[in-house]
Amino acid sequence: MSAYSIGVIIPAAGASRRYQEDDTSPLGGPVRSKLDEDLGGRPVLQRTVELFNKRDDVASIVVAGPADDQAFAAFSARHADKLSLLGARLCRGGKTHRYETVANALPLIPDSCTHIAIHDAARPCAGDALIDRVFRAAGEKGFDAVIPGIDTPDTLKRVHPEWMKDASHDPLAAILGDAGADRKLGRYVDATIPRESVVSVQTPQVFKADLLRKAYAQADLASTDDAQLVERIGGKVLVVPGESTNIKITRAGDITLARAILGVRPPQERAAHKRF
Repeated sequence: MSAYSIGVIIPAAGASRRYQEDDTSPLGGPVRSKLDEDLGGRPVLQRTVELFNKRDDVASIVVAGPADDQAFAAFSARHADKLSLLGARLCRGGKTHRYETVANALPLIPDSCTHIAIHDAARPCAGDALIDRVFRAAGEKGFDAVIPGIDTPDTLKRVHPEWMKDASHDPLAAILGDAGADRKLGRYVDATIPRESVVSVQTPQVFKADLLRKAYAQADLASTDDAQLVERIGGKVLVVPGESTNIKITRAGDITLARAILGVRPPQERAAHKRF
């Protein structure tokens, strides 16, 4: 394995819309960003940055926050001081897409970094063994990127993009007040996908720095997965075993699961992001 130096990009520009709109909470759903939620006295975002800031193989950490002026100012007020103490730089992310956020952060990664890792800000539970496995593999020869993936235990179906509407819906119901009700019934199955050849992809994903920069120089960046951009230019991607506990906080119930994984209790006092 050759010597290497890794720069880490943590996209944190999302609006947490699915998290905030989740109605599964007994209190009616969360009202703030999932990255501000308390995990043992520290916000989710800080926990995520701490996965990397003490590693000898990490030379730089860039956190890309919201693009909007007001949102970025509020994000900075909550996190900038602590991120600075952790050795992380802060920049604005993209307005709409994840790839815009990564593209904004790329210029801040030093040219001396041989590899660039991208890790979801809402994945604070990635274990040291997983990060070691991905980073160690990235230093080997024969491929251009390393991503963690886990086998799926469930049968997978490819479904038709169009939803069937509920034919039993009463047209008079709109008059009575449910004009905005969800009338989606379901979608037809197009095919069953063999699960033996499919994995669920996680982060951190690690790339040769020059190849990732080349991938982001493409005209078409439409993708929700950075590895896909590298695949488009012929990059060879290796999948190593991920971890089932490396969850991405998306819904309200996920924060409870993250606390259980990390062995921390819910906050008893003020929210973590208000303590700094």
